Amino acid sequence: MKITSLDHLVLTVKSVDRTVEFYQNVLGMTRQNFGKGRVALHFGSQKINLHPADAIPDDNVLHPTPGSADLCFLTETPLDDVMEHLQKHGQKIIEGPIERTGATGPLRSVYIYDPDENLIEISNPL
Repeated sequence: MKITSLDHLVLTVKSVDRTVEFYQNVLGMTRQNFGKGRVALHFGSQKINLHPADAIPDDNVLHPTPGSADLCFLTETPLDDVMEHLQKHGQKIIEGPIERTGATGPLRSVYIYDPDENLIEISNPL
């Protein structure tokens, strides 16, 4: 077997609406409703499914915990413009800009928290 790409990931969240508002307004993702009342956030060719912590839709989820994720998003927007955008939206930069190592090479990154305190890294490939 050979894994070729990531299709989606799932975040457990305290409030789907608050999470959607953050990811739409701050990170520019698009909300999509699917299934029986499910919500996903789309960006590029990926998506993030949202599980409300008080009503997990999948029986196979053993430890749903809001705020336990650490996600890195790549952007073509220059990081200085990203930082200005984040500040306009009232987002405190936790760390950065700082150089990190991504899946395909070096990155220049800043870090913020989403509404559930998931660590969000926004990066430019170097």
